[in-house]
Amino acid sequence: MPHSVPLITTLAVALGLALALGFLTERIKLPALVGYLLAGILIGPFTPGFVANVEIAAQLAEIGVMLLMFGVGLHLSLEELLAVRKIALPGAILQMAVATGLGMGVATAWGWELGGAVVFGLALSVASTVVLLKALETHGVLESINGRIAIGWLVVEDIAMVLVLVLLPPLAGWLGGNTPYAGETGLWWPLVVTLGKVAAFVALMLIVGRRFFPWLLWQIADTGSRELFTLCVVAAAVSIAYGATALFGVSFALGAFFAGMVLRESELSHRAAAESLPLRDAFAVLFFVSVGMLFDPAVLIEQPLEVLAVVTIIIVGKSLAAAVLVSTFRYPLNTVLTVSASLAQIGEFSFILAGFGVSLGLLSVEGQSLILAGALISIALNPMVFKAIEPLQRWIRSRSALARILERPDDPLAELPLSTEQKYLSKQVVLVGYGRVGRRIGDMLTKKGIPYVVAEQNRELVEALREQGLPAVSGDASDPAVLIQAHIARARMLVVATPDTLNVRQMIKTARTLNPGIETVVRTHNEEEARLLEQEEAGQVFLGESELATGMARHVLERLGKGKH
Repeated sequence: MPHSVPLITTLAVALGLALALGFLTERIKLPALVGYLLAGILIGPFTPGFVANVEIAAQLAEIGVMLLMFGVGLHLSLEELLAVRKIALPGAILQMAVATGLGMGVATAWGWELGGAVVFGLALSVASTVVLLKALETHGVLESINGRIAIGWLVVEDIAMVLVLVLLPPLAGWLGGNTPYAGETGLWWPLVVTLGKVAAFVALMLIVGRRFFPWLLWQIADTGSRELFTLCVVAAAVSIAYGATALFGVSFALGAFFAGMVLRESELSHRAAAESLPLRDAFAVLFFVSVGMLFDPAVLIEQPLEVLAVVTIIIVGKSLAAAVLVSTFRYPLNTVLTVSASLAQIGEFSFILAGFGVSLGLLSVEGQSLILAGALISIALNPMVFKAIEPLQRWIRSRSALARILERPDDPLAELPLSTEQKYLSKQVVLVGYGRVGRRIGDMLTKKGIPYVVAEQNRELVEALREQGLPAVSGDASDPAVLIQAHIARARMLVVATPDTLNVRQMIKTARTLNPGIETVVRTHNEEEARLLEQEEAGQVFLGESELATGMARHVLERLGKGKH
């Protein structure tokens, strides 16, 4: 047996220790993620005892990032991404500018040079995709409008950071680094080339990839081999991500994300997501372990005030900036708080940028240590930040004056126009959510001539519905004001077409308080939640798998019945 097996050793120790510490932290009511980070610290180069191979751990973590972003792409279509562009694009850019400014201000106050301050501020401005996805999945909001806004926001941040990494070397000399740019093409040429490469990659994936990869998946599935199918999914995720980086200069994460989006066009996308899930989870653990390995605990003792300032910028500064921006776009309070919590951390791009800054002579090793400390602490605290959303939302709404300011009562989309026909204001159906399920329900109601009012959080969708002549109100239907504006008091039925079991009870409570005789129809993806809703007499509850089985069985029985005649 060979004596030097660093890959196997790193995997064995990292996963084993992460399991043990993850279990212990769960037992003491802390997120398992904290245990993974502690495992990384214990096997890192800054603590005594066994030291794992940092380079190997970082590469394994990169695979985890690829698979996670691939999984997101499998759940998020291009249409859904474009639906949130009006808030994600300007929101991400402005929030990054604010966070960068805060970081530069603090670094300048510490006496740092301009180059170090710029790199430091940029590193604090970009959130971790991996941490965001784990949080959204844990809280069941990955496919909600809040989750789509947060993901779209981070996609914009990732693209912006790709441009930053390209432009930093030409700017290094001007910023005081040790790699002055000697080219004659100026600063615009690298930017044009980078944008061209990104555009070429996106066009290739959307034009060619959307046809080729779903076809390939079908061919592999036709062999009947589960191993080949799983291999195809993983190979597509990793190979496309690598090709995107090697040929187009796009980040691994962004390449994998688009790989997932093109495979989503296949009817086998759900199976692809399920097959890759165990690998995604395992490698995501390695990502957090690798973060812990980079952290030097001595910085907490040597520079506690500086660390506190960094963590405050990440958790408080970025969150407040995002809250103000999302609120300015007149989104409901729940969206404001969810997006703010999503951005209250930093991760993989921050590490890359910090290391790049050190290699260019722009950022000191001290600055890199502070960025790593801020990342580790903000990642560890992020699950608690998410848990604070609900109590904070209740607290704000209990202060009516503050709630009125944040919920923007002057919003023209928050109430039906005065010109709305009377048929939509009495005996109508109130349809909560206009996604894939809600849209189909709405189409059927329209064909039958049944009037309905849509309550939807996506403001762009509400605007589009109104342009089509359909009555719709913007806002979170768990807020009584939204259902009131949809005239729930005189409605015949409430149909909740979003899988939001967290807030569906509040929607039903509000509806029955204002309209005791109203019928309610809700959907869920979970059998346990379906039983709880039925026990609470939540009306008619539809479980996705159950209804699919019922529909297929009905078709089979009808066909067999016809065959007998």
